[in-house]
Amino acid sequence: MRFKIHKRNAFVVSLTAFLTLSLVYIMRKNDSSNVNRGNLNKDSGRDSGPLPYVSTRMSPMNTFQFDTVPNMKKSVYESNFKQFIQNADQFPADFQLVLVVQVHNRPAYLKMLVDSLSKVSDVHDLLVIFSHDYFSEEIHSIIQGIRFCKVLQIYFPFSTQLYPNQFPGQDPQDCPRDISKEEALRKGCLNAECPDSYGHYREASFTQTKHHWWWKLHFVWERVRVLQGYSGYIVFMEEDNYLLPDFYHCLKGMAELKKQDCPDCDILVLGSHDAPGQFEEHSNKMETTGWLSTRHNIGMAFTKETYYKLMGCNTEFCSYDDYNWDWTIQHLSGTCISKPLKVLAVQAARVLHTGNCGLHQKEACQPDVALQRVEDVLRSARQSLFPQKLVLSRQEAAEHKAHVKNGGWGDIRDHALCKNYGKIL
Repeated sequence: MRFKIHKRNAFVVSLTAFLTLSLVYIMRKNDSSNVNRGNLNKDSGRDSGPLPYVSTRMSPMNTFQFDTVPNMKKSVYESNFKQFIQNADQFPADFQLVLVVQVHNRPAYLKMLVDSLSKVSDVHDLLVIFSHDYFSEEIHSIIQGIRFCKVLQIYFPFSTQLYPNQFPGQDPQDCPRDISKEEALRKGCLNAECPDSYGHYREASFTQTKHHWWWKLHFVWERVRVLQGYSGYIVFMEEDNYLLPDFYHCLKGMAELKKQDCPDCDILVLGSHDAPGQFEEHSNKMETTGWLSTRHNIGMAFTKETYYKLMGCNTEFCSYDDYNWDWTIQHLSGTCISKPLKVLAVQAARVLHTGNCGLHQKEACQPDVALQRVEDVLRSARQSLFPQKLVLSRQEAAEHKAHVKNGGWGDIRDHALCKNYGKIL
């Protein structure tokens, strides 16, 4: 079949061809630019994945609106999608270690953590991810002031601050904490059928931390684009932690020691709730044991292999009646996770706990007292930092340690939201 091409049709065809060729040229030019930038990741043996945004001080991608709840919600979702990498232009080389800091609303303690980070040896090799469940200009300003390493901020999208009068916040029609189930049923409050193991109803301010912790694991490992292909350690900590200068040096030594002496260890632990006594004597000494909530929930470092072990217990984690993420992990270790989690832990902590107020104590915070305490530790430990060789000096069996659950997590709405983080990130 033959076609006639009229003058008017010829003009349309020519215009269409020109526009198509122009679009192809632009796309190829962009692809070439992306490939050139992506070469920065080749030396680490990682697939570069989608590229982070390049940081500039005036970048509009660096903004967050704090004025209203709707604007904060919008900013949360936009920020989690854009994943702006602060200081990416200043530190173009691949990061070697990832720290994830869970942040609530203790800016004085956050400042201490940031100050301690700035003094860590080789800190420029790190990517630090701050995960927020409270949004304020003061906290944002503290993190915006970081100039010594790459930084990413992510935002828990189900914060009680974003849902002040509805689940997962505290709905006015929710049952009061201490009402009996019989009275709750007569009253017809929303969660009357769901008290915890001790007959109490949920308090949003208590449930949020466990939600945030579990969401953060999913988001960091599965959705942070710059971590695609990353197979190294991620260290998890909180805003009221303080790092000693040889933190990174010690972690690298522990990773090597694990390969040699504890290949079945699941988690490296660099922190402690207690100030390290006799630091000089224990500076280079490590121990192995089973994971315990009261000893090993600070400065936890693990790879994706351990993450998958935890995610295999998604249903159990999200339905176990304890509002504490760490006590829940201890319950799972040796039950849902058939082999108890085994840790390689420092005997002289490189991550200190500074918090003297928090979830259970809102008043009389004393950050100045906490700072004095860590400065005393630093003075006594300074001559013993950066040990040349780490040794495994104590080994204990990794056993399941049963405990009495704390409750506070009986509401089926919490269970459902928690279980679905992997699907609704």
